[in-house]
Amino acid sequence: MPDRAEAMAALADPLRRDLYRLATDRAIGRDDVAATLGIPRSTAAFHLDRLAEAGLLSVSYERRSGRTGPGAGRPAKLYRATAAEVAASIPERHYELVGELLAAAAEAVDAQGLPFREALGAEAFATGVAIGSGCGDLDGSLTACGFAPRARSADSGQEATTGDIVLENCPFHALAARHTELICSANLDLVRGLVAGTGDERTAVLAPADGRCCVEIRAEAR
Repeated sequence: MPDRAEAMAALADPLRRDLYRLATDRAIGRDDVAATLGIPRSTAAFHLDRLAEAGLLSVSYERRSGRTGPGAGRPAKLYRATAAEVAASIPERHYELVGELLAAAAEAVDAQGLPFREALGAEAFATGVAIGSGCGDLDGSLTACGFAPRARSADSGQEATTGDIVLENCPFHALAARHTELICSANLDLVRGLVAGTGDERTAVLAPADGRCCVEIRAEAR
């Protein structure tokens, strides 16, 4: 099983998500990907290898011509998904992620005697930092976690890169609806970790609203 933070960082790129989905059905080669997605073979190779390094794809070699011996040509490098359940949770819901946060918090309670909410907040923040550091930019890390970020400033004609961000999707929707205070608090700590991990200077705050995530990211605290 690939490391969760590293896997989500690798899948932050939309093209890599498309590549990963292709590889969940069958073994694919660089030429297959280039032809299917209309991208250069070198680009396909780069992203396939990145997914393999993250543990999301396994690599094998096969002569597709069916011939063997001298003159049969070099074997093709093929890639296949090793953990199809990761793709199934993108981009809408990430219940496996919140499950891991809750389990790690419970372990910290047993091992260190911490209050559960404190342990959950610390685990969520640390996970956010790891994912954000792996992605390198805030929008990419938010997308990898399923938040669907949108620049609020686009609505008012301001520069989207300098304004507030609203999160159109809650990746933990069902749990947040039933256990709102607990899950939304952990959600806030996760997003704060993403912000810290990417080095972004904006601030994540709780701002519940119907139809989207309870967290917003603001250029200025208010």
